[in-house]
Amino acid sequence: MEKTRCNWCLGDQQMMDYHDTEWGVPVHHDKKHFEIIVLDTFQAGLSWKTILHRRAGFKTAFANFDVKKVAEFSETDFERLMLDIGIIRNKLKIRSTISNAQAFMAIQKEFGTFDAYIWLFTKNRTLNSKRKTMQDVPVSTTESEAMSKDLYKRGFKFVGATICYAYMQAAGLVNDHLTECFKYKDV
Repeated sequence: MEKTRCNWCLGDQQMMDYHDTEWGVPVHHDKKHFEIIVLDTFQAGLSWKTILHRRAGFKTAFANFDVKKVAEFSETDFERLMLDIGIIRNKLKIRSTISNAQAFMAIQKEFGTFDAYIWLFTKNRTLNSKRKTMQDVPVSTTESEAMSKDLYKRGFKFVGATICYAYMQAAGLVNDHLTECFKYKDV
């Protein structure tokens, strides 16, 4: 029997696999949080499918999403990334990823983990949205707006309220699986 899925992932096996195993599953590991932030930074203005299909390239380019290594990237690393055909070669997004790594580490220092910080925006629980159609899913919420403002204040870039909401969906801070989706009850 075919599983009922959120319709945004249909028609592409990699997108369906991502939906079925990762999207919306609560994240509590800083390395995974950083990966999602990197990918969401590059997704700004592009489709998730474009980013997901280059995920392996991003993983290689950004030191297996090791925040400490990325925070120490030099101008030579920046130049290398600008020539890397495995990623989106946008200089503002590349520079932002490096500076976001530094800001990420500052949050780790202040809160012990990035995870402890980021879950404060949802009071340490997954927000259950109970969406019936994709049209019911907002592009931002009061929580993503608060997250965006605080991240900007802490030196992050490419973290507008819409990007923060996409991050919240991916990292499981909000359950935006449609109520008919088989993953809705799992998350």
